[in-house]
Amino acid sequence: MKLIFIGPPGSGKGTQAKHLERSRELIQLSTGDMLRATVASGSELGQQVKTIMESGELVSDDIMVSMIASRIAEPDCSGGFILDGFPRTVAQAAALDKMLAQQHTQIDGAIQFAVDPAVLIKRISGRFSCSNCGEGYHDEFKQPKQPGVCDICGATEFKRRADDNSDAVKTRLQAYEKQTAPLLPYYQYKGVLCKIDAMAEIDAVAAQVEKALDAIATQKA
Repeated sequence: MKLIFIGPPGSGKGTQAKHLERSRELIQLSTGDMLRATVASGSELGQQVKTIMESGELVSDDIMVSMIASRIAEPDCSGGFILDGFPRTVAQAAALDKMLAQQHTQIDGAIQFAVDPAVLIKRISGRFSCSNCGEGYHDEFKQPKQPGVCDICGATEFKRRADDNSDAVKTRLQAYEKQTAPLLPYYQYKGVLCKIDAMAEIDAVAAQVEKALDAIATQKA
């Protein structure tokens, strides 16, 4: 199953992607992680990406799509993947569709994580993650079961994003509404958009996502 998660920063996309990695063995493909892995590979594409990033420029849509094409061809993606952080614009979505069509496949579902912006600002301002495995936590909503110890890997080091503050979040939400929200009608027209209430408790959101994936699987059958 090939999925796209769409939602503003802090809507829970990463948390739910991690859940699906465990429950359905779908691979979460974060653009940031892919960029770092591509650079570390030392490949021709990696050298190109490194040069662009070191110059402070943005990696072009063509290069991003080429990078994704290379990543999803790897064996661990044979059972499906979740794109988290790409596409961010309609132009990127169209480029992605073109690449997938060349591989005789397509996106099976686009999951919209619908949120309340005011609540979202509070949610983002308190989040942190495990420095080792990336598992997400929150000061109020999701503390580790054992204080100071990651539930998943047992690590004791955690980190916070420098831009996880209210002013930065408002700016990121505005950018999302302007650039990424137009993806919703794009995927609605294609008949693959599924909307879930991302403001519910984490387990309730997970149940909604699982139900959406069951419906997608039924439609594919």
